Amino acid sequence: MPDRSASAPGTPFTALPDPARAGSIDGIVERLRMLKLWAGDPSYEAIKIRVNAGRPAGELVCKSTVAYCFRPGRRRLDTDLVLAVVAALHGDAGYVTQWRQALRVVGGEAEATTQVRVVGGLPPEHEGFIARDDEVRRIRDAARRPGGTAAVCAIEGMAGVGKTHLALHTGRLLAREGIVEQVLYVDLRGFDPDPGRPPVDPAAVLDGFLRRLGMSGRGIPHSLKARAGAYRNLLARTRTLVILDNAAGPDQVRPLLPRTPGSLTLVTSRRHLGLRPALLLPLAVFTPQEAVAFVRRATGGVPAGADPGATSRIAHRCGCLPLALSLLVGHIRNTPDWTLTDHADRLDDRHRDRRLDSGVELALSLSYRHLAPDHRRLLRLLALSPGRDIDAYAAAALTGSGRDTAAAMLADLCRHHLLQEEPAGRFTFHDLVRTYAVTKALDEDRPADRHAALTRLFDHCLAVAGTAVSVLYPADIHPIPPAPPTGFPAPDTGSPELARGWLDAERPNLLAMVRFTARDGWPAYTVRLAGALHRYLHNRCGTEVVTMHRQAVRAARQTGDVSGHAQALADLGGACHKLGRYGTAVKHLRQALALFRQTGDVSGEARVLIGLGVVEHRLCRYDKAAGRFARALDLHRQQGNRIGEAQALANLADVDNRLGRCGSAADRFAQALVLCRQGGNLDGEAGTLGGLGLAELRLGLVEQAGEHLKQSLSLYRRLGHRTGEVIAWDNLGAYHRRLGRFPQAGEHHQRSLSICRDIGYREGEPRALNGLGETASAANRPGEALLHHSSAAVLAVELGTADQQARAEAGLGRARLALGEAGLAAGHFRAAVALYRRLDMPEADEVGCMLSSSAPAST
Repeated sequence: MPDRSASAPGTPFTALPDPARAGSIDGIVERLRMLKLWAGDPSYEAIKIRVNAGRPAGELVCKSTVAYCFRPGRRRLDTDLVLAVVAALHGDAGYVTQWRQALRVVGGEAEATTQVRVVGGLPPEHEGFIARDDEVRRIRDAARRPGGTAAVCAIEGMAGVGKTHLALHTGRLLAREGIVEQVLYVDLRGFDPDPGRPPVDPAAVLDGFLRRLGMSGRGIPHSLKARAGAYRNLLARTRTLVILDNAAGPDQVRPLLPRTPGSLTLVTSRRHLGLRPALLLPLAVFTPQEAVAFVRRATGGVPAGADPGATSRIAHRCGCLPLALSLLVGHIRNTPDWTLTDHADRLDDRHRDRRLDSGVELALSLSYRHLAPDHRRLLRLLALSPGRDIDAYAAAALTGSGRDTAAAMLADLCRHHLLQEEPAGRFTFHDLVRTYAVTKALDEDRPADRHAALTRLFDHCLAVAGTAVSVLYPADIHPIPPAPPTGFPAPDTGSPELARGWLDAERPNLLAMVRFTARDGWPAYTVRLAGALHRYLHNRCGTEVVTMHRQAVRAARQTGDVSGHAQALADLGGACHKLGRYGTAVKHLRQALALFRQTGDVSGEARVLIGLGVVEHRLCRYDKAAGRFARALDLHRQQGNRIGEAQALANLADVDNRLGRCGSAADRFAQALVLCRQGGNLDGEAGTLGGLGLAELRLGLVEQAGEHLKQSLSLYRRLGHRTGEVIAWDNLGAYHRRLGRFPQAGEHHQRSLSICRDIGYREGEPRALNGLGETASAANRPGEALLHHSSAAVLAVELGTADQQARAEAGLGRARLALGEAGLAAGHFRAAVALYRRLDMPEADEVGCMLSSSAPAST
């Protein structure tokens, strides 16, 4: 290990930087710059030469790429390149390992900053809002300000002072009075107690706001500046209230300010933000009079007892802090035999026992001490759970108790205002209560006991997730290995509806669990959880899925689990493919293939061959794709895997379809359909029906084709398979176009496109756009066709899907020809013919005829 106090020979006053102290991406960059100084401040050219030494030709980096690693203000880092730069500056293996760990921690934080939930409305109002009349009046006056200028109100104050209460209460008044037309709300997590939930990236908030305002996922710009501009444009000429709750600082807030006439923004923060708002409301604790009024109103009917001034003593001991008073009121309501004097005396006793820093801790401590020991233990263990909320089954696993016992204790904790109950029997913390409970857990529970509790929780979630996924996909080619029985009660996931309901409700918590286990030393659970969720998440196209599988890859590598490493790489390759990242997908799949062959896992090898073949197919490398599928078919048949055999046959049939061999395609699809139905593989059946319908449509068997295409869509929708729906809607659009039903065809292609953009399924967009363009041309709307095909061409080039690029060029040619622009049409036709001939696709002859017919008009 390098000596932390050592200095490089050329720079005796520069210490070797410790990456573990970085804490953020900017911190990493700062320490990288320090390392450069430590190493004698070599030029970027010199570093580039060292980095490139021994690299293959296809992976060489340029000087500007190296220099970019040292630039502050980044949101993402190329981990591999940063490590290469570190090794070039100081090649000690132990030191590079420390950088790898620091990058892993910071990378997890960067991903977490993009996880945010925006709301088009206001959360439920909790009881307890009183007074603040002057602040409410001033906010309402700002909203009614003549001239329609944008107004920003900053509500600032300490934790628990009621900032959010004030913003939400006033927001509801403004909405009821019609002063605002719509509301956007977001918790910016400026001071979340969980280090796994850092302040939200404003770019992620804008993404959510734009979707709430009706912008499709595909239309959302990439840069922060462009997103802010689009957001402000959409809010123009509207009366919108934006509530930015729990802000960390001004840089997080500024891009989210509408700055459009008629808008009102309420920002809450524990810090002074320096925004120069139209209205600044530094919120103090209640006055003694307000605090007393709150307690009296909330405890009506509770006798005062011997001391008529007991209410004043209670307010004083709680520091007049609204949150502390609210929590104490909950305690008072749950002790019906006590008078207010009893409660005031108890607070005095607690104050003498120990000097407390705040009314919050005083109220929490009082509520906590009043709980039975098993309730206190449950509260502590709940706070350790990585997820945002929890149900009674998971609580039972944490404590090792029965479900009914856990449910009763959860209800009691809600009555004590230490938990909040949400819909569908789920429970969550106020962030300050969670912080308090975590501290208590660290103080009062042995590390071994905390570890055992979390192990029970992870085992429970792993077992239920595995069962639920198996119910949804009973005939999966690669079934999930059954988790060992936990002995704890589990929710009913015995039907597809119940299984999907549980997975959908728990998805954020399960993803948080993967992040937690990867970050906090549970790598084996990271691999198993990600593997169990793979099939359920396979048809989602979000970056959260890619992140989960990346964490599993790192965890498997860390534990030396070669089989788990291979599975995680295969899952990661599939997730990258769904996002259209074909080069990255191939890299991961090839690594997985090598590991599967190393371990002799024939089933895994066949799985990856199918994945590689699908990517080759998307890139129109049909011979290579067919070779991969044929080899996978042989392996599946050797293993007797009929479901895998059906998948390989269907993929070979897809290649036949693309190359115009529709008779062969129909035969193979028919064989695959029999195997899917015999094995109960509904997912495979849906895809095979769609492919068979397309082959029949091209063979002129229109009635049969329509029936099979409709069955495909019905199955996909029943399964909740969104990417399958994309293809099914698009296929039905082609079917209706063939029958001359142009309005129906356009509607179906538009449905396909809308789902693509909603779920981020980029590779489906060019296909749907081309379908819309061909329908518009057939309906004699060449101008509309031109727009759709132009968009398809741009996307196809970006994704590298040459078949859709050729299809778009042919469509542009038809549209130009219909518009009387024969010269331009001929250029598009020539580009399409060249692409189709390179791909050896039969469309080359058809488009060649159109080129010939357009040639005379172009001279």
